[in-house]
Amino acid sequence: MSVYKVIELVGTSPESWEKAAESAVDMATKSIRDLRVVEVVKLDMQLEDGKIKAYRARINVSFKYHNTD
Repeated sequence: MSVYKVIELVGTSPESWEKAAESAVDMATKSIRDLRVVEVVKLDMQLEDGKIKAYRARINVSFKYHNTD
């Protein structure tokens, strides 16, 4: 039997939504072990003076919960 935790992260990129999602996953892999599934929940853009400043990808990341007992 397994238990998984799900957290929400937002990645950003000046280039694309794919790079934004990738940056969030890359950061998560540095501090979370046993990542299992990433779900892209929402895509949006940050604007400045009417121009795209950054692409943003909101993702849900699930990972296996390990009991510390």
